[in-house]
Amino acid sequence: MSVEVLDAATIFNFVEDEAFSVSIRDRFALLDTNQDGLLSYAEMLKELQSLRVFETHFGIDVKPDPNELTRVYDSMFMQFDHDSNGAIDLEEFKEETKKIMLAMANDIGFLPIQMALEEDSFLKKAVERESTKGGHLSSPMY
Repeated sequence: MSVEVLDAATIFNFVEDEAFSVSIRDRFALLDTNQDGLLSYAEMLKELQSLRVFETHFGIDVKPDPNELTRVYDSMFMQFDHDSNGAIDLEEFKEETKKIMLAMANDIGFLPIQMALEEDSFLKKAVERESTKGGHLSSPMY
């Protein structure tokens, strides 16, 4: 994990770049453990659990209600499964991930912020992309 500086432009530029498509394909391939070109609920659940949506409260680990977590994960899976066929294809994964990234960009705004980022996260990849392209917020903070 590292602390990086980013703003909405960092994310907007990333999702429109080929680096985003490559990152999506790589993550999808990693999640698609049976290599059938689709993400089942069980395969996608690993990704959803890694987000730790309810497992922390202001950085402190908490034990969430398992039933509530199941409802949230079910809902999130349905959000990705646009055609409601019980599986997520690469295009659905890309479209929904892009929506999530753009929503984060809109919330962040255009003033730079510091954020702790996981090494393999899409936001970290956005910062790295900006750094290699000579972007305006490329220097990490420690």
